[in-house]
Amino acid sequence: MNTPIDYSIVSEKIKESGLENIGDASIRELVKLVSQIEEKTGDKYIRMEMGVPGLPPPEVGIEAEIKALRSGVASKYANLEGLPQLKTEISRFVKLFLDIEVESKYCLPTVGAMQGAMALFMLLNRTNKNKEGSLFIDPGFPVQKQQCRVLGHTYETFDVYNFRGDKLQDKLESYLKTGRFASLVYSNPNNPSWICFTEKELQIIGELATKYDVIVIEDLAYFGMDFRKDISVPGEAPFQPTVAKYTDNWTLLISASKAFSYAGQRIGTVVVSPKIFHRKYPDLKRYYPNEELGYSFIYGALYPLSAGVSHSTQYGWTAMLKAANDGEYNFVKNVSEYGKKAKVMKKMFLDNGFKFVYDKDEDEPIADGFYFTFSYPGMTGDELIEKLLYYGISAISLKITGSERLEGLRACVSQIQPSQYEALEYRLKEFNKKHQ
Repeated sequence: MNTPIDYSIVSEKIKESGLENIGDASIRELVKLVSQIEEKTGDKYIRMEMGVPGLPPPEVGIEAEIKALRSGVASKYANLEGLPQLKTEISRFVKLFLDIEVESKYCLPTVGAMQGAMALFMLLNRTNKNKEGSLFIDPGFPVQKQQCRVLGHTYETFDVYNFRGDKLQDKLESYLKTGRFASLVYSNPNNPSWICFTEKELQIIGELATKYDVIVIEDLAYFGMDFRKDISVPGEAPFQPTVAKYTDNWTLLISASKAFSYAGQRIGTVVVSPKIFHRKYPDLKRYYPNEELGYSFIYGALYPLSAGVSHSTQYGWTAMLKAANDGEYNFVKNVSEYGKKAKVMKKMFLDNGFKFVYDKDEDEPIADGFYFTFSYPGMTGDELIEKLLYYGISAISLKITGSERLEGLRACVSQIQPSQYEALEYRLKEFNKKHQ
C-alpha cells in the first residue's frame, strides 16, 4: 500500500511491539514504537504522543543551578521540607498568580508533580479507613490512575464532557454522597482535553468537597496556559482559577515542567491548605508516625519516596520563580508559543476532514494550547491511531485517559516545529484523500 511512511516497515514494527491494540498503548509504549519506526525508515514523524516541553528553559534558572553545583551542594542532602528561599518564592507565586495567601511552610517541593501526586494518594486515601480511594473527574493524566493501582487504592471516574456548568452539581454529588471517596482529582487546564473549569464549576467542586469532607487534588501542571486570560502580571487580576477560593479542603500540584520548561530536572510542589495541614486524622497512624496530615505528608510520605528533591534543582527553580514574582520574567508569554502552534495545526486538521472532540468550556470555545483532541468521521480511536502511524503522525488514544469519547485522540503540539507544518499538511491531505 502506498503511504507516506513505508507500509511494510510500520506493519512489521507494530507486530514486533507485542501490542495487541495500539489504542491501548501507554504514552511511553507509543514513544518507543514511533522511535523504532523512525530509526528503521529514516522518516521523521509528526510526534504528538508525549507532552514534552518544546521550549528552552529560562537562563536565570540554569545559571542558578550551575552556581549551586559549583558551590558544592551536590555533596549535601537538601532539607526534606525544601530550601527556605524556594518555599518563600512558592508562597509568593501562589499569592501573586493565584491570589491565595499561604505561608511558606505549607509549600513542599517534590520530585516533579508526579511525585507530589503519588505522595498525596499515599496520604489522603489513608485519612479515613471507611473511604475507598479517589474520584477522578476525567479525562485525566493516565499515570495518576496507575499510581492508585500500584498503591492498591480503589478509584472511580466519570467523563465530564456531558456535565459542564450546572450539570456538574448533580453528577459530582451522586458520587460524593456515597461517602466512598477520600480525594477528588482533576487537572485545570485539563490534560488531555484542554478544557478549563469555569468559576461556577470550581465553586461547585469546592462546596461539594466541603459538604462531603473530600480533599481536592487540583493539578495545575499547565499553570497559566489558558491563553484566553493573561494572568502574567504578578499581583494583578485575572489570576489562575483555583478551587482554593471555594473550600479549605484543597491541595495544589504546581509543576516546573511545562510553565517553566524545566521538565528534565524533575521539580514541582505540593501546596497544602493550612486548615487540613494541621488537621488530625487518627486513621493516618495505621501507616504514619503522626495523625497530623502535614507532618505525615512530609515525614511519612515524602521522606520514604525520595528523601528530598535534587539540591541544585531547587536553586534553579527558586531563581525562576523569583524572576516571575518580581515581574522580570514573563513565563506566560514564553509558553504562549504553544497556543500559536495549536491554532495553525488545528486549522490543518479541520481543513482535512477531522473534527474536534472536546471543543468548548460551557458555551465558549476552548483555548488554543498545549493539547487538543480530534477524531475522524467513521473511525474509532483504535483505528485512527493505527492508521495515522502509516502517515507519519502519532498521538495517543483518549481511551487511556478515562474519556468516554472512544473515537478521539489527543495531540500535543509542543514538539512540532514550524518547519514541519508543510509535512503535516501533506500527510493530513493524503490521509483524507484515502479515507474520506
